Amino acid sequence: MKLSVIIPVYNEVGNIEEILKRVKAAKKASEIIVVDDGSHDGTRDILKNMDGKDKVRVILHEKNQGKGAAVRTGLDAASGEIMLIQDADLEYDPRDYGILLQPLDEGIADVVYGSRFLGGPRRATMYWHMIANKLLTFMTNILYDTILSDMETGYKVFRRKVVEGMKIRARRFDFEPEFTAKVLKRHYRIYEVPISFNPRDYAQGKKIKMKDAFEAVWTLLKYRFVD
Repeated sequence: MKLSVIIPVYNEVGNIEEILKRVKAAKKASEIIVVDDGSHDGTRDILKNMDGKDKVRVILHEKNQGKGAAVRTGLDAASGEIMLIQDADLEYDPRDYGILLQPLDEGIADVVYGSRFLGGPRRATMYWHMIANKLLTFMTNILYDTILSDMETGYKVFRRKVVEGMKIRARRFDFEPEFTAKVLKRHYRIYEVPISFNPRDYAQGKKIKMKDAFEAVWTLLKYRFVD
């Protein structure tokens, strides 16, 4: 099946070439759609030279709108039967594509989440960030009657049919809870697999902040009762 890898990017001049190298090395992507969300650090200059080469398509937002908006643009542009969201910050490793795609290949899932909490190798850091993730996942499980271990994971892979007709409104990091809520309410089959994780800290440029956790709480509550 044709795989579209969607990479939302914002100010990743030091990482963009490396993540694209890693995605290509995985040899799974039929197309790589990079959505630059108004970068101003030189990322766009690098991407302009890559557009149209080695399966890479670059889409530029004129101003910063947020990760969710960039993902939405990528979803609209993707043509694959399978879509995979890949962050550009090197926290997630494309060498995990095989294990992420396996449940879809076997026909036992519509959506696959790469979980950071199922025993895969990971860098030991950012305890309170982990606690926030686990609390948000716990809230998801209560509200939507499921048993996820990592709702907030950036590795989400899914069949095209999952997002066809799905109205996604997220503009920032509320994409993860909104997408999860709508997938669960539509009773799509979610499968979790262990992945490796190498988180960067805030000093290294991590963009998600504690305020985004409060927005995620509101998003989970809101979409429990509205579509």
